[in-house]
Amino acid sequence: MDIVKLCLDMGAAKAEEIPVGKLTFEPVLRAYCEQNLCGRYGRNYTCPPFCGGADTLIQKLKAFSKAIIWQNIYPLEDSFDFEGMMEAQEKHNAQTLSIAGRVYAAIGQENCVVLAAGGCILCKQCAVQTDEPCRNPDRALSSLEAYGIHVSKIEDVSGMRYINGKNTVTYFSGVFVSD
Repeated sequence: MDIVKLCLDMGAAKAEEIPVGKLTFEPVLRAYCEQNLCGRYGRNYTCPPFCGGADTLIQKLKAFSKAIIWQNIYPLEDSFDFEGMMEAQEKHNAQTLSIAGRVYAAIGQENCVVLAAGGCILCKQCAVQTDEPCRNPDRALSSLEAYGIHVSKIEDVSGMRYINGKNTVTYFSGVFVSD
C-alpha cells in the first residue's frame, strides 16, 4: 500500500515517508501536556497519563522502520483565531481517521500506529471522566506529541514546514509501519 499516495489522494497538503530514526523524540514534551493547556491531560484516554509512559511509547514507535507524515495548512482570521484553530484540527483529524480506517483495512491495525494532531475528540466527553471504558478503542487516536515526537522538527527531515505564513495553522499526523 502506498500510504503517501493515499494521504495525498485523501486531501493532505503534503505527505512524505521519513525513516523513524530521523525523527526527533523528546520525552520532555510531556511537560507541555502536564501544563494542561488543551484541557485534556488526565481527562482523555489518548492523552497523558492514560496513554502510557513517554519512554514506552517512544520505544514502540522506534520499533517501526518508517513514518508516513502528512500535513494540512489552514487559514485563520488572525493569529488569535482559536475557534478557527479548533475547526481546522477537527477537519484534519477527521481526515486522519479516514486514512487510519483505510490503512487498518489494508495492513491491519496491529501492524501500525496512527497518530493525530492532539488527543482524541471522538466523544463529546471522554469515558475516562465517568470511569467507563473507552467507547471507541479501535478508532481513538493519540497525538504525535503524546508519543514524544517533536513536531516542529519534522521540517528538519522533510520538505514540510511547521510555520506556513501569517494567519495559518498547520497540523500533522502520521502512520508508523515497517517495510
